[in-house]
Amino acid sequence: MPLPHFLILILAVILAAALTLWIASASGVPLMAMALVILMAAGIAHFAMREDH
Repeated sequence: MPLPHFLILILAVILAAALTLWIASASGVPLMAMALVILMAAGIAHFAMREDH
C-alpha cells in the first residue's frame, strides 16, 4: 500500500473515532458506558478472529 493511501486511511480512522465520541457526548451517553461498549466490542472482535489457538 502506498504511503499516501496509508496516511489517508489513518486520518479516516481518527476522524471516525472523533466523530463517534462527539456524537456520543452530544447525545448524553456517559463516558464509562461508552468505554464498556467499546471494550466488549473489542473482545468480541478478538475472539471472532482467533483461529483455534
